[in-house]
Amino acid sequence: MRLMISFAALFLSVLLLQLSSGGLGPLDALSGLTLGFTTGEIGLLGSAHFVGFFVGCWWAPRLMGDVGHSRAFAAFTAAGAIGMLGHMMIVSPTAWAIMRLMSGLCVAGCYTIVEAWLQSKVTNDIRARTMGSYRVVDMTGALLAQLVIGVLEPASYVSYNLLAMICCAALLPLTLTKVAQPETPAAPRLRPMLAVTRSPLAAAGVIVAALSAASFRMVGAVFGQEVGLTAGQTAWFLACFVLGGALVQFPVGWLADKFDRRWVLIWLSAAAILSSGLTIATQGLGVGVVLANAFIFGMTSFPIYSIASAHAHDFADSHERVELSAALMFFYAVGAIAAPYLSSLLIEGFGPYALFVMIAVAHAGLVIFGLVRMAARPSPSARTSYVWAPRTSFVIGRLTGRAREDD
Repeated sequence: MRLMISFAALFLSVLLLQLSSGGLGPLDALSGLTLGFTTGEIGLLGSAHFVGFFVGCWWAPRLMGDVGHSRAFAAFTAAGAIGMLGHMMIVSPTAWAIMRLMSGLCVAGCYTIVEAWLQSKVTNDIRARTMGSYRVVDMTGALLAQLVIGVLEPASYVSYNLLAMICCAALLPLTLTKVAQPETPAAPRLRPMLAVTRSPLAAAGVIVAALSAASFRMVGAVFGQEVGLTAGQTAWFLACFVLGGALVQFPVGWLADKFDRRWVLIWLSAAAILSSGLTIATQGLGVGVVLANAFIFGMTSFPIYSIASAHAHDFADSHERVELSAALMFFYAVGAIAAPYLSSLLIEGFGPYALFVMIAVAHAGLVIFGLVRMAARPSPSARTSYVWAPRTSFVIGRLTGRAREDD
């Protein structure tokens, strides 16, 4: 119980960090529209965030080794806060892209540190409870971050200052905790081709998951404004996507453990195509329909990363799990870097519903590739347990690795 209580400081830091950084992307999109940025420039901001995110995943374990967990967390948090505060001082898409590099660096670095801290303290007896609590905190923060957009005025010093204050507040629980810092874990080797050799379908799946999630979360606010939603309605639109994805995790996990994961992945992608088509077909039918479509889209697309990750781990040895998780994260980052800019260009050239056309095409490709892979290789005789896999840091593989070995 004392150990679980000690995690409260880490979880509070995660909640505050998610609340501030998760609200920055939609706020940037709405502010960019207010300030006259082009849709392509707004998409570039989302891509810049994921460039910083990838650098943070790689750099954080090394910085922890040099200065320790608390100091590294403070450095990454400061970078995020500086990026948020600088927005209204220099109103330029290029300057904002550099600031978003800092926010991505902050998110990846802080999550890496928190997850490394959890991994060093968690035991097998409380691993499931710890991961369950971590999931709830992370998803709650993501949901609240989308809702806060409804009360923040775009292109306002106050709005960005508020997010920066919340980001700074994330420093307090972790730096003031009396729990001793853990030893620094060795950084995993980044071997992207490990994911391809273990499961080409899984590598393709995480790229498509990134195209769906990163496009929606980074450019979804632009879509909302283009179809006539108010700022408050746009906040609910983004929150419905996160809520739908969160609620479906456990039912989909049950299906993934009971049936061939490739069929589950294929049917999810087929459902995402139908959801995208439904969104396009029902345009103009009111705000309620738009929100319902976002909820359904979250249900169909959100779990794909976890399914792909579980399928890849079915073909991996125990000693490969951390590096395989890092390799899958690499492919997710590749897709996430490209997705916001590409989707914003399509919206700018062909209208808001081009976003869902792009997503549907990506999922169609995944369905076809999945069928090809099923013909090329049989299902594995032994499977790991399904594990909800957050796209937070390379270190997450250490937290989930043991759970995959347990039935």
